[in-house]
Amino acid sequence: MKYTCELIINLPRQRMIEIFDNPDNMHKWQPGLVSFEHLSGEPGQPGAKSKLLYDMNGRKMEMIETIVSRDLPDSFTGTYDADVVHNIIENHFYVDGPASTRWVMDTEFQFSGFMRIASKFMGGAFRKQSMEFMQNFKEFAESQ
Repeated sequence: MKYTCELIINLPRQRMIEIFDNPDNMHKWQPGLVSFEHLSGEPGQPGAKSKLLYDMNGRKMEMIETIVSRDLPDSFTGTYDADVVHNIIENHFYVDGPASTRWVMDTEFQFSGFMRIASKFMGGAFRKQSMEFMQNFKEFAESQ
């Protein structure tokens, strides 16, 4: 499953990237994020791995983030692996004006097991959650 989400952040790109690139801010815009733990590699750089633990309404979910590429302020790509899903997220950041940034997120989910079938009925939910995270980031970043 692939989809693209897009949002305008009312901040200059450099300021928006400073907020986006700070892992201490993640819990402020990702609902349910319990912890972010660096595992290996140089933090924030390609090849680095981190463990993200979420509590989604009582359901615990652990993901391993691997940074694939980091070409900030233009783009940031990571993979996110859980039990039955491999998720690739390519973030692109474009100057939209002197005080705004267009954030384009290209997302691909690769499922295994039962989720391969179930995902065909839940595609809208994944896109909705991505947009919710982006909107949360926008609100948080613009309030800084």
